Amino acid sequence: MAHAFLIHTIQCRPGHEAGPCRVLYSRVFGPERLDEERCPDAEREHLRRKEQILVVARQAESACKAHQQASGKPPSEHLIQLPDEPVSLQDAPSGVFRLPPGDPFSEDKAVLWLGVQCLGFALVCGPHENLMVAESTLRLLAKELLDHLRLLSSGSDVVLKGDKIEVVLGKFLPHGQLRFLNDQFVLSLAREASAALGK
Repeated sequence: MAHAFLIHTIQCRPGHEAGPCRVLYSRVFGPERLDEERCPDAEREHLRRKEQILVVARQAESACKAHQQASGKPPSEHLIQLPDEPVSLQDAPSGVFRLPPGDPFSEDKAVLWLGVQCLGFALVCGPHENLMVAESTLRLLAKELLDHLRLLSSGSDVVLKGDKIEVVLGKFLPHGQLRFLNDQFVLSLAREASAALGK
């Protein structure tokens, strides 16, 4: 079971001043909506969750930058691909790190991350999840989102595409459930996602 999925910025243009990491989209799975009558501190809880997601995004961005620096390639070589070309994630930097209890979640979590040009994708999972399935799901989600929504196109704004991102998540990561997906099932889900997005 995935705890959360997020898309965030990665500062990737050499010579540009580094800006703060921004969360462009996030989804927490499980009991997400807080009933204000039952939970008088709903606003405080909402802010706490936002801060947890931002902590994950910052650590994923740091891991991605460290990976790129360790590769020995100049930053410009990570941007060879043009925005409107089909996306290949084969050589995209990726990895996993653990968050100990209390930093920022109350329980131990594993975070899988993937960097594609100036966008980072992260999947927060429980410590005992099958990380191979989680990595496969993260790569599949990133590819589907990049292909269907053209998130790398000039002028694309991830923030304005939240409803479409929800459609893709609903197909490939329903309610945060990690699943084994064979190629035929992936093609079927991709067709359903395309139809739901009006393509």
